[in-house]
Amino acid sequence: MRTIRSASELKPQGRKVCLAIGFFDGVHLGHQQIIQQTTADAYHHEALSLVVTFDQHPNTVVAPQRVPPLIYSLNQRLRVIERMGCDALLLLHFDKTFSQQSGDAFIRGLARDLGQIQSLCVGSTFTFGHKRSGNVASLKTLGAELDFTVHGMAAVSLDGKTVSSTRIRETIRAGDLDAASQMLGRSYSISGMVMRGDQLGHQLGFPTANIDATGLVLPPNGVYSAHTLVRPAGDAPSHAGVYSDSYIQARAAVNIGYRPTLRSSAPELRVEAHLLDFKDDLYGKEMEIVFVDKLREEQKFPSLDALKEQIAKDIAAARKRF
Repeated sequence: MRTIRSASELKPQGRKVCLAIGFFDGVHLGHQQIIQQTTADAYHHEALSLVVTFDQHPNTVVAPQRVPPLIYSLNQRLRVIERMGCDALLLLHFDKTFSQQSGDAFIRGLARDLGQIQSLCVGSTFTFGHKRSGNVASLKTLGAELDFTVHGMAAVSLDGKTVSSTRIRETIRAGDLDAASQMLGRSYSISGMVMRGDQLGHQLGFPTANIDATGLVLPPNGVYSAHTLVRPAGDAPSHAGVYSDSYIQARAAVNIGYRPTLRSSAPELRVEAHLLDFKDDLYGKEMEIVFVDKLREEQKFPSLDALKEQIAKDIAAARKRF
């Protein structure tokens, strides 16, 4: 999958283009339906399939007080989309200038820069453009004028309820990671860069990798068994859409919480992973954590020695999960 930053970079060389547009947080079953329809259209019409998405959630600009915690980091979202087999992905920078563009102007700009649009696929409740001036009805009006088909895809349901990013966030917060995985269509995971911490894990004899999970929705605090995938720093798609195949896979015991045993005037939420049987330096690399099972709740211990004893038990319990 080729990744571009402006529509004019695609240069379809006379081929028509089929579009899927959305933020696609989590790339869940509903999002997959939209992208699959786009790739099917492209196959039937011998066109190019193009996913159009944004580098940050639109609310970051238009409603900062209502920015939802995200299911996936940007790199994680792009990797999952790449696996769906589209020809290209257009990653647009969502800023104030972009947010002031009308829905009509946005689509006309895409049509101008891409050449001929064959089809455009979105969710049935999709809105876009300044003050949400665009929707499926306005897209169909434009489609009639510019000669492209519009698919407003109905929501996917699971267990009688609509699959949505909002519902997935709720299940993650509630600790129902199996339900989240079902709606995602893959095992639930989080991904972030490995940061330098306070080295307490090393002092206790159990070194941990501290993950930057800023802006992500997280499961309830506690200790989990997990699989980890560690990728090189900056393992985002290149201009040609190529990711590195070089990564480290390891089992882990993962702690999410405020470390209540430690005295701190301003405790911070931490995501810390102790990789089993692994000791290499991981700073600056990206780690994806695939949760397997919750081992215990977060708790406060009377001393660091008691904490150290419990960590050893947690690691032993994690080993038994594999």
